[in-house]
Amino acid sequence: MSLPPVSSPMPARPLNPHYAQLPTTIFEVMSQLARTHEAVNLGQGFPEDPGPQDVRRKAAEAVMDGWNQYPPMMGLSELRQAAAAHYGRWQGLELDPEGEVMVTSGATEALAAALFSLIVPGDEVVLFQPLYDAYLPLVLRAGGVPRLVRLEPPGWRITPEKLAAAFSDRTKLVLFNNPQNPTGAVYAWEDLALVAEYCLKYNAYAVSDEVWEHVVFDDVPFVSLMSIPGMRDRTVKISSAGKIFGMTGWKVGMVFAAPPLMKVLSKAHQFLTFTTPPNLQVAVAYGLGKDDSYFTSMRAGLQRSRDRLAQGLEELGFFVLPSAGTYFLSIDLAAGGGPADDEAFCLDLVKNHKVAAIPVSAFYAGEAVRSVVRFCFAKHDATIDRALERLAALRHLR
Repeated sequence: MSLPPVSSPMPARPLNPHYAQLPTTIFEVMSQLARTHEAVNLGQGFPEDPGPQDVRRKAAEAVMDGWNQYPPMMGLSELRQAAAAHYGRWQGLELDPEGEVMVTSGATEALAAALFSLIVPGDEVVLFQPLYDAYLPLVLRAGGVPRLVRLEPPGWRITPEKLAAAFSDRTKLVLFNNPQNPTGAVYAWEDLALVAEYCLKYNAYAVSDEVWEHVVFDDVPFVSLMSIPGMRDRTVKISSAGKIFGMTGWKVGMVFAAPPLMKVLSKAHQFLTFTTPPNLQVAVAYGLGKDDSYFTSMRAGLQRSRDRLAQGLEELGFFVLPSAGTYFLSIDLAAGGGPADDEAFCLDLVKNHKVAAIPVSAFYAGEAVRSVVRFCFAKHDATIDRALERLAALRHLR
């Protein structure tokens, strides 16, 4: 049977506008430019270190000697139990491993599951910008209406005035990131209490992206939003084994929520990825039980790298903003007396000086701060030093 001839091409049907209209991410743009110009890449946020050998070995043993078929949709019991014990020890959270812990294929999948299960089209969602680039597309795809809170350097502070302008009777949830990427800010108990006050006032849920919770410096304590009075039953806490162990390619996320929320979250997860490689789950369960010295030494090593890059940038005349957590620190071009166009600066930097960085204006959806540039310091000393040698040519931009 032959098909009838087509007299003229049919017009293409429209694709989903939320994704069809998205530009290439700044990370891909800068990474491609870094490859093209053979630049030192301080743009993308991953360590050069391969990760703890004992955890990697545990994953290898599990794939050779363990179960390689579908694990339970909620995650292996040993990982859920290890996660509950870990957060009880480190953050004082009492979690039921059976009803309040779920394993996902990375924290971004966890974010998608949380937003898709909590948002009804038309719900308002409060977001703080600069923001991680996945947030806004996921909120929009879920039908949420974003209400953006604009944060500014040097402190990236959250104020009652900013929250009052963003929250309303239509607010369904707040999407909060602490420690915050890209700024490196770590929010204290008082900041979290302020966010909690508005969540309680407007009966809103909170999705708290806490993937950097172990990557904090200078003895700054990390406080989970879930631990703030009144927030235990209305917070979805999201964690990342990839960030905890410095192996970003593993994509093992963990979600914590009260049973009424988790029942719905798990349904969204079921129809996104369903499950996560069992050998990685076995290894993460092992890793979460590691002695406290692993976590403190990991922080100390990254803090040393942060200080190495910060000192080098300051000696070159750049104005370095504080970084209390994450793999990132930033310079403020305007505060340092230089040109205040971060995108133009980064393009010149990678093309003419062979160092890749990220303009923080790319993390804004509305009116952007256009003078801040982000660097990743989770690199070997030689990589940091090579970048600083190349940046030395920019002394005249002080």
